[in-house]
Amino acid sequence: MSRTAAVDEAEFRSLMPEIPFTRRGFLVSSLAAGFALATQPVMAQTMIDTPADGLEAGETKIPVHDGELPAYYAAPQKASKYPVILVVQEIFGVHEHIKDVCRRFAKLGYFAVAPELYARQGDVSGMSDIPTIFKEVVSKVPDAQVMQDLDATAAWAAKHPKGDGDKLGITGFCWGGRIVWLYAAHNPKLAAGVAWYGRLVGDKTENTPRHPLDVAADIRAPVLGLYGGADQGIPVESVERMRAALKAAGRKSEIVVYPDAPHAFHADYRPTYRKAVAEDAWQRCIEWFRAHGLG
Repeated sequence: MSRTAAVDEAEFRSLMPEIPFTRRGFLVSSLAAGFALATQPVMAQTMIDTPADGLEAGETKIPVHDGELPAYYAAPQKASKYPVILVVQEIFGVHEHIKDVCRRFAKLGYFAVAPELYARQGDVSGMSDIPTIFKEVVSKVPDAQVMQDLDATAAWAAKHPKGDGDKLGITGFCWGGRIVWLYAAHNPKLAAGVAWYGRLVGDKTENTPRHPLDVAADIRAPVLGLYGGADQGIPVESVERMRAALKAAGRKSEIVVYPDAPHAFHADYRPTYRKAVAEDAWQRCIEWFRAHGLG
Protein backbone atom coordinates (compact mmCIF):
# COMPACT_ATOMS: atom_id res chain seq x y z
CA MET A 1 0.00 0.00 0.00
CA SER A 2 1.31 3.42 -0.93
CA ARG A 3 1.82 6.10 1.71
CA THR A 4 -1.05 8.13 0.19
CA ALA A 5 -3.40 5.16 0.23
CA ALA A 6 -2.46 4.40 3.82
CA VAL A 7 -3.18 7.97 4.86
CA ASP A 8 -6.54 7.91 3.04
CA GLU A 9 -7.56 4.67 4.73
CA ALA A 10 -6.55 5.99 8.15
CA GLU A 11 -8.57 9.14 7.49
CA PHE A 12 -11.69 7.14 6.61
CA ARG A 13 -11.36 4.87 9.62
CA SER A 14 -11.09 7.89 11.88
CA LEU A 15 -14.64 8.86 10.88
CA MET A 16 -15.98 6.01 12.97
CA PRO A 17 -14.40 5.70 16.41
CA GLU A 18 -13.03 2.32 17.37
CA ILE A 19 -15.07 0.69 20.09
CA PRO A 20 -13.83 -2.02 22.43
CA PHE A 21 -15.68 -5.22 21.65
CA THR A 22 -16.02 -7.93 24.25
CA ARG A 23 -16.69 -11.54 23.45
CA ARG A 24 -20.27 -11.05 24.55
CA GLY A 25 -21.52 -13.88 22.36
CA PHE A 26 -23.90 -13.71 19.46
CA LEU A 27 -27.60 -13.74 20.22
CA VAL A 28 -28.38 -14.67 16.61
CA SER A 29 -26.54 -17.64 15.12
CA SER A 30 -28.81 -18.34 12.15
CA LEU A 31 -31.29 -16.45 10.01
CA ALA A 32 -35.00 -16.65 10.67
CA ALA A 33 -37.26 -18.11 8.01
CA GLY A 34 -40.01 -16.05 6.42
CA PHE A 35 -40.89 -12.49 7.30
CA ALA A 36 -40.34 -10.63 10.57
CA LEU A 37 -43.40 -10.69 12.84
CA ALA A 38 -43.60 -6.88 12.91
CA THR A 39 -44.27 -6.83 9.16
CA GLN A 40 -47.33 -9.07 9.34
CA PRO A 41 -49.69 -9.49 7.62
CA VAL A 42 -47.63 -9.86 4.44
CA MET A 43 -49.21 -8.46 1.27
CA ALA A 44 -49.16 -11.68 -0.74
CA GLN A 45 -50.83 -10.08 -3.76
CA THR A 46 -47.88 -7.73 -4.38
CA MET A 47 -45.00 -9.71 -2.86
CA ILE A 48 -42.23 -10.62 -5.30
CA ASP A 49 -40.80 -14.13 -4.96
CA THR A 50 -37.59 -14.48 -6.95
CA PRO A 51 -36.77 -18.14 -7.64
CA ALA A 52 -33.29 -19.47 -6.89
CA ASP A 53 -33.02 -21.51 -10.07
CA GLY A 54 -29.76 -20.77 -11.87
CA LEU A 55 -28.31 -19.38 -8.66
CA GLU A 56 -26.02 -20.42 -5.87
CA ALA A 57 -27.89 -19.09 -2.86
CA GLY A 58 -28.36 -19.73 0.82
CA GLU A 59 -27.23 -19.01 4.35
CA THR A 60 -23.55 -18.70 5.23
CA LYS A 61 -21.29 -17.47 8.03
CA ILE A 62 -19.08 -14.38 7.86
CA PRO A 63 -15.94 -14.56 10.03
CA VAL A 64 -15.54 -11.45 12.20
CA HIS A 65 -13.05 -10.63 14.93
CA ASP A 66 -15.25 -11.96 17.74
CA GLY A 67 -17.14 -14.80 16.08
CA GLU A 68 -19.33 -15.36 13.03
CA LEU A 69 -22.21 -13.41 11.53
CA PRO A 70 -25.04 -15.32 9.88
CA ALA A 71 -25.66 -14.01 6.37
CA TYR A 72 -27.55 -14.73 3.18
CA TYR A 73 -25.86 -14.65 -0.20
CA ALA A 74 -26.77 -15.27 -3.83
CA ALA A 75 -24.73 -15.44 -7.02
CA PRO A 76 -25.11 -16.93 -10.51
CA GLN A 77 -24.34 -20.65 -10.67
CA LYS A 78 -21.93 -20.17 -13.56
CA ALA A 79 -18.31 -20.14 -12.43
CA SER A 80 -16.99 -16.60 -12.77
CA LYS A 81 -16.12 -13.49 -10.74
CA TYR A 82 -19.03 -11.14 -10.15
CA PRO A 83 -19.25 -7.60 -8.74
CA VAL A 84 -20.04 -7.68 -5.01
CA ILE A 85 -23.09 -5.88 -3.62
CA LEU A 86 -23.46 -5.60 0.15
CA VAL A 87 -27.19 -5.59 0.93
CA VAL A 88 -27.98 -3.88 4.23
CA GLN A 89 -31.15 -4.84 6.03
CA GLU A 90 -34.22 -2.85 6.93
CA ILE A 91 -35.00 -2.38 10.61
CA PHE A 92 -36.53 -5.87 10.46
CA GLY A 93 -33.19 -7.65 9.97
CA VAL A 94 -32.29 -10.15 7.25
CA HIS A 95 -35.73 -11.64 6.65
CA GLU A 96 -37.30 -12.97 3.44
CA HIS A 97 -37.54 -9.62 1.63
CA ILE A 98 -33.81 -8.93 1.98
CA LYS A 99 -33.01 -12.48 0.88
CA ASP A 100 -35.18 -11.93 -2.18
CA VAL A 101 -33.37 -8.69 -3.01
CA CYS A 102 -30.10 -10.66 -2.95
CA ARG A 103 -31.55 -13.12 -5.46
CA ARG A 104 -32.73 -10.26 -7.69
CA PHE A 105 -29.18 -8.91 -7.82
CA ALA A 106 -27.79 -12.39 -8.51
CA LYS A 107 -30.18 -12.81 -11.45
CA LEU A 108 -28.55 -9.68 -12.92
CA GLY A 109 -25.01 -11.00 -12.55
CA TYR A 110 -24.00 -9.83 -9.08
CA PHE A 111 -22.65 -11.53 -5.97
CA ALA A 112 -25.02 -10.18 -3.31
CA VAL A 113 -24.58 -10.76 0.41
CA ALA A 114 -26.63 -9.58 3.38
CA PRO A 115 -25.01 -10.02 6.83
CA GLU A 116 -27.24 -10.02 9.91
CA LEU A 117 -25.90 -6.85 11.52
CA TYR A 118 -27.95 -7.19 14.73
CA ALA A 119 -26.50 -10.61 15.56
CA ARG A 120 -24.79 -9.53 18.80
CA GLN A 121 -27.65 -7.40 20.09
CA GLY A 122 -30.71 -9.56 19.48
CA ASP A 123 -33.19 -11.33 17.24
CA VAL A 124 -35.87 -8.97 15.93
CA SER A 125 -37.74 -11.58 13.88
CA GLY A 126 -40.18 -12.40 16.70
CA MET A 127 -40.75 -8.85 17.94
CA SER A 128 -44.23 -7.55 17.22
CA ASP A 129 -43.68 -3.84 16.62
CA ILE A 130 -41.10 -1.30 15.47
CA PRO A 131 -40.80 0.63 18.79
CA THR A 132 -39.84 -2.61 20.56
CA ILE A 133 -37.33 -3.51 17.83
CA PHE A 134 -35.72 -0.09 18.12
CA LYS A 135 -35.61 -0.01 21.92
CA GLU A 136 -34.48 -3.58 22.52
CA VAL A 137 -32.06 -4.06 19.62
CA VAL A 138 -31.45 -1.31 17.07
CA SER A 139 -30.58 1.42 19.57
CA LYS A 140 -27.88 -0.87 20.99
CA VAL A 141 -26.08 -1.46 17.66
CA PRO A 142 -22.98 0.78 17.35
CA ASP A 143 -22.25 2.30 13.95
CA ALA A 144 -18.57 1.43 14.42
CA GLN A 145 -19.51 -2.23 14.85
CA VAL A 146 -21.58 -2.10 11.67
CA MET A 147 -18.72 -0.56 9.66
CA GLN A 148 -16.34 -3.29 10.83
CA ASP A 149 -18.86 -6.03 10.09
CA LEU A 150 -19.41 -4.69 6.58
CA ASP A 151 -15.64 -4.58 6.06
CA ALA A 152 -15.47 -8.22 7.16
CA THR A 153 -18.31 -9.12 4.80
CA ALA A 154 -16.58 -7.40 1.89
CA ALA A 155 -13.36 -9.27 2.71
CA TRP A 156 -15.24 -12.59 2.86
CA ALA A 157 -16.89 -11.92 -0.51
CA ALA A 158 -13.55 -10.99 -2.08
CA LYS A 159 -12.14 -14.37 -1.06
CA HIS A 160 -15.14 -16.29 -2.36
CA PRO A 161 -14.57 -17.97 -5.75
CA LYS A 162 -17.41 -15.92 -7.25
CA GLY A 163 -16.72 -12.55 -5.64
CA ASP A 164 -14.78 -9.81 -7.40
CA GLY A 165 -13.33 -7.85 -4.51
CA ASP A 166 -12.17 -5.06 -6.80
CA LYS A 167 -15.79 -4.24 -7.69
CA LEU A 168 -17.65 -3.42 -4.49
CA GLY A 169 -21.02 -1.74 -4.12
CA ILE A 170 -23.54 -1.35 -1.31
CA THR A 171 -27.28 -0.84 -1.07
CA GLY A 172 -29.58 -0.64 1.93
CA PHE A 173 -33.17 0.01 2.88
CA CYS A 174 -34.66 2.04 5.75
CA TRP A 175 -32.16 1.47 8.61
CA GLY A 176 -29.77 0.17 5.97
CA GLY A 177 -30.21 3.27 3.81
CA ARG A 178 -28.61 5.38 6.53
CA ILE A 179 -25.78 2.85 6.78
CA VAL A 180 -25.05 3.16 3.04
CA TRP A 181 -24.20 6.85 3.39
CA LEU A 182 -21.96 6.18 6.38
CA TYR A 183 -20.17 3.31 4.66
CA ALA A 184 -19.51 5.50 1.62
CA ALA A 185 -17.57 7.79 3.96
CA HIS A 186 -15.82 4.86 5.61
CA ASN A 187 -14.51 2.51 2.92
CA PRO A 188 -12.22 4.09 0.30
CA LYS A 189 -12.48 0.94 -1.85
CA LEU A 190 -16.23 1.30 -2.38
CA ALA A 191 -17.21 1.96 -6.01
CA ALA A 192 -20.80 3.12 -5.48
CA GLY A 193 -23.82 2.95 -3.20
CA VAL A 194 -27.60 3.20 -3.40
CA ALA A 195 -29.46 4.35 -0.28
CA TRP A 196 -33.19 3.69 -0.09
CA TYR A 197 -35.08 6.05 2.24
CA GLY A 198 -32.38 6.12 4.90
CA ARG A 199 -32.52 8.65 7.72
CA LEU A 200 -30.10 11.55 7.21
CA VAL A 201 -30.19 13.37 10.56
CA GLY A 202 -30.92 12.36 14.14
CA ASP A 203 -29.89 12.40 17.76
CA LYS A 204 -26.20 11.82 18.36
CA THR A 205 -25.44 9.08 20.84
CA GLU A 206 -22.46 6.97 21.80
CA ASN A 207 -23.61 4.34 19.30
CA THR A 208 -24.59 6.80 16.57
CA PRO A 209 -22.11 9.69 16.87
CA ARG A 210 -22.57 10.86 13.28
CA HIS A 211 -25.34 10.84 10.73
CA PRO A 212 -25.17 11.09 6.92
CA LEU A 213 -25.51 14.87 6.89
CA ASP A 214 -22.51 15.10 9.24
CA VAL A 215 -20.27 13.11 6.88
CA ALA A 216 -21.52 14.52 3.56
CA ALA A 217 -18.18 16.18 2.83
CA ASP A 218 -16.33 12.91 3.55
CA ILE A 219 -18.31 10.74 1.15
CA ARG A 220 -15.99 9.58 -1.62
CA ALA A 221 -18.00 6.87 -3.39
CA PRO A 222 -20.95 8.20 -5.41
CA VAL A 223 -24.26 7.42 -3.70
CA LEU A 224 -27.72 7.48 -5.24
CA GLY A 225 -30.34 8.39 -2.64
CA LEU A 226 -33.93 7.26 -3.29
CA TYR A 227 -36.56 8.97 -1.13
CA GLY A 228 -40.31 9.43 -0.84
CA GLY A 229 -41.78 12.90 -0.67
CA ALA A 230 -44.62 11.56 1.50
CA ASP A 231 -42.30 9.77 3.96
CA GLN A 232 -43.67 10.55 7.43
CA GLY A 233 -40.35 9.72 9.12
CA ILE A 234 -37.88 11.50 6.83
CA PRO A 235 -38.82 15.14 6.18
CA VAL A 236 -38.11 16.36 2.65
CA GLU A 237 -36.36 19.31 4.31
CA SER A 238 -33.66 16.96 5.62
CA VAL A 239 -33.29 15.40 2.18
CA GLU A 240 -32.79 18.83 0.63
CA ARG A 241 -30.21 19.70 3.29
CA MET A 242 -28.31 16.56 2.36
CA ARG A 243 -28.54 17.39 -1.33
CA ALA A 244 -27.17 20.88 -0.67
CA ALA A 245 -24.34 19.55 1.53
CA LEU A 246 -23.27 17.08 -1.15
CA LYS A 247 -23.29 19.80 -3.78
CA ALA A 248 -21.31 22.19 -1.59
CA ALA A 249 -18.69 19.48 -1.02
CA GLY A 250 -18.45 18.73 -4.73
CA ARG A 251 -19.58 15.13 -4.29
CA LYS A 252 -20.88 13.18 -7.29
CA SER A 253 -23.83 11.74 -5.42
CA GLU A 254 -27.43 12.27 -6.49
CA ILE A 255 -30.80 12.20 -4.74
CA VAL A 256 -34.15 11.37 -6.32
CA VAL A 257 -37.38 12.22 -4.48
CA TYR A 258 -40.63 10.61 -5.59
CA PRO A 259 -43.20 13.25 -4.56
CA ASP A 260 -46.12 11.04 -3.53
CA ALA A 261 -44.22 7.97 -2.34
CA PRO A 262 -44.26 6.93 1.33
CA HIS A 263 -41.48 5.32 3.33
CA ALA A 264 -40.67 1.75 2.27
CA PHE A 265 -42.11 2.20 -1.22
CA HIS A 266 -39.89 -0.64 -2.45
CA ALA A 267 -41.10 -3.13 0.18
CA ASP A 268 -43.41 -5.23 -2.02
CA TYR A 269 -44.64 -7.26 0.97
CA ARG A 270 -46.02 -4.21 2.82
CA PRO A 271 -48.96 -1.82 2.23
CA THR A 272 -46.46 1.00 1.56
CA TYR A 273 -45.37 -0.63 -1.72
CA ARG A 274 -45.78 1.56 -4.78
CA LYS A 275 -45.20 -0.61 -7.84
CA ALA A 276 -44.45 2.06 -10.47
CA VAL A 277 -42.13 4.00 -8.16
CA ALA A 278 -40.39 0.84 -6.94
CA GLU A 279 -39.75 -0.37 -10.48
CA ASP A 280 -38.39 3.00 -11.57
CA ALA A 281 -36.16 3.21 -8.49
CA TRP A 282 -34.86 -0.35 -9.00
CA GLN A 283 -33.95 0.47 -12.61
CA ARG A 284 -32.13 3.61 -11.43
CA CYS A 285 -30.31 1.50 -8.82
CA ILE A 286 -29.02 -0.98 -11.40
CA GLU A 287 -28.09 1.77 -13.86
CA TRP A 288 -26.21 3.59 -11.11
CA PHE A 289 -24.11 0.55 -10.29
CA ARG A 290 -23.39 -0.15 -13.94
CA ALA A 291 -22.44 3.46 -14.60
CA HIS A 292 -19.84 3.20 -11.84
CA GLY A 293 -18.12 0.05 -13.01
CA LEU A 294 -20.29 -2.56 -11.30
CA GLY A 295 -21.75 -4.89 -13.90
